[in-house]
Amino acid sequence: MGREFVEIFDEWVHTYDDSVSGHDPEYKAVFENYQEILSAVAKKAKEPVVEFGVGTGNLTSALLQEGHKVTGIEPNGAMRNVAAQKFPELDIMDGDFLAFDLPQKPNSFVSSYAFHHLTDEEKAQAIQQYAELLPSGGKIVFADTVFESAEAKLGRIVYEEGEGHANLVEDLKREHYTTVPVLEMIFQEHGFDVIFTRLNDYVFLIDATKR
Repeated sequence: MGREFVEIFDEWVHTYDDSVSGHDPEYKAVFENYQEILSAVAKKAKEPVVEFGVGTGNLTSALLQEGHKVTGIEPNGAMRNVAAQKFPELDIMDGDFLAFDLPQKPNSFVSSYAFHHLTDEEKAQAIQQYAELLPSGGKIVFADTVFESAEAKLGRIVYEEGEGHANLVEDLKREHYTTVPVLEMIFQEHGFDVIFTRLNDYVFLIDATKR
């Protein structure tokens, strides 16, 4: 359920905000336009909002700036502590994309840079769950690394190897980055109309509306 990656963030919690701010040159392209990406997710969301993978609370901040009521779900204890210190007024609960408790039914599920922790099969299970919980017109709005095709993913790995970005290459090989056609099929099968918008060389905005 993506929790095999949780311990990575015990260490990354200390430098995560520096990484997303572009201070890590290896991940600069991944996090290019980071604030604009978070804003794009927040503007598409409909409250009440459930945010998966709260992390250090960067998307949470963008959601609150849009005036949304937010419930946070975060599997990593260290990240939960950081976010809870930033936003003591919010419910930030232990959970993940597939296992979570909600105080009320949401109108949207949102996430940034996290859905790739799930396999394609788990992604389908998650989207099915959200379809059962959302009303007609409800939204799933995710920003994540997605590739246009398997060939495009392989090409990106080869490129980053040539750049000497060993950590990024390991990440691309280890995690469950998927493709636009796979996600499009999953969303459509579970009753969503979905639009993919490229936001940088790695990240697409996934804007899905339940029919």
